[in-house]
Amino acid sequence: MPIARAAKRAAVRLGAVALAGALLAACGGSSDGAADSAGGKVTLTVDLFGSFGYKEAGLYAEYEKLHPDVTIKQTDTEDEADYWKSLQTRLAGGGGLADVQGIEVGRIASVTQQQAGTFEDLRTYGADKLRSRFAEAKWAAATGKDGQVLGLGTDVGPEAMCYRTDLFAEAGLPTDREELAKKWSTWDGYLELGRQYKEKAPAKSAWLDSVGSLFSIMIGQERERYYDASGKLIWETNPAVKAAWDTSVEAAQDGLSAELDQWSPQWNQAFAAGSFATIPCPAWMLGYIKGQAGDGGKGKWDIAKLPGGAGNWGGSYLSIPRAAKHKKEAYELIAWLTAPEQQAKLFRKQGNFPSATGAIDQVADAKDPYFSDAPIGRIFGDAAKAAPVQVLGVHDQNVNQQITNALSEVERKGTSPDKAWSNAKKGVDNTIG
Repeated sequence: MPIARAAKRAAVRLGAVALAGALLAACGGSSDGAADSAGGKVTLTVDLFGSFGYKEAGLYAEYEKLHPDVTIKQTDTEDEADYWKSLQTRLAGGGGLADVQGIEVGRIASVTQQQAGTFEDLRTYGADKLRSRFAEAKWAAATGKDGQVLGLGTDVGPEAMCYRTDLFAEAGLPTDREELAKKWSTWDGYLELGRQYKEKAPAKSAWLDSVGSLFSIMIGQERERYYDASGKLIWETNPAVKAAWDTSVEAAQDGLSAELDQWSPQWNQAFAAGSFATIPCPAWMLGYIKGQAGDGGKGKWDIAKLPGGAGNWGGSYLSIPRAAKHKKEAYELIAWLTAPEQQAKLFRKQGNFPSATGAIDQVADAKDPYFSDAPIGRIFGDAAKAAPVQVLGVHDQNVNQQITNALSEVERKGTSPDKAWSNAKKGVDNTIG
């Protein structure tokens, strides 16, 4: 997400209201597009989830200046699960689709393996010439079985830990990012610091936002998570999944979580309120934190290396539905947005880490004044280089959602871990059949 990148790779998710708004806007955008082409002007509709950051970074405005006959209208749904459900409905009906649709990395296998016929093969517009721009794993993940190019990569989600230095200081914990990286080099060390924080924490402040985010960041450190390389579903027997589950359960039972649903209005408000001291943050989360914490958060946040080693959470693609009104113009836009120059600009302004290899070198020295001048180019660049190339399955995102739902039961309702794990299994079975 940008997120996700991902992110979600991180736009305000307002549940059913935002979903309805996105649907109406997407439908309206398509009909507007049909009407505007006669005068030589084109309105391109872009439908995304989370925080891709293009509008905030000024990239749409820059593109419109370079292309005076193009107007870009973006709709955005905060919750990726709501977005995906809506997209599936519109793909099935063939209507209400935008010219450009965002695809989260956890869904891209579904697109390449099950929905290739509903999206444009971007080779038609010359995308095969862009292959050298991207890391091979990023390119390959959006390639269909017959070689179709079904999306262009936006960001990737190298992982770190974001934390509030002011809250750490109040609780008597060190605030230096290098010292913290040593103290929480393991997840056990991270939980131990959390227990120390809890003893002297400022009022109404927990160690982390939710154990669901803890699980998601930990599982991002693994090559095989829910599927193996042959496409077999392995999440129930994968020791890496169980280890991430056990650590998340421990955090819940120790009372280290603020018990917030990610992407909820309460979670959004908590960034400014200081309701939690740490949040596992893939690169795309930086822009989201800035948006929610606002100017009052500048200089209070910092970033340190992630416990337990490098990982990746999120990242996205831009795709063009077969039913899009302006396919050629849409391709020109996504090719420009995903070019190294624009990816580098986006990272410097919003934190979305580039998937274009040429952009990675451009941002190596980047620092972020909002996050106490943290060397984000180095922190996330090192993580991106060391992160495993993950095996992606058709239902990756669905499995992850059911597990994090079950962890929420442990966290909020006191459900036993065994019962919650059983509920996760039932949820996966019901969701994917």
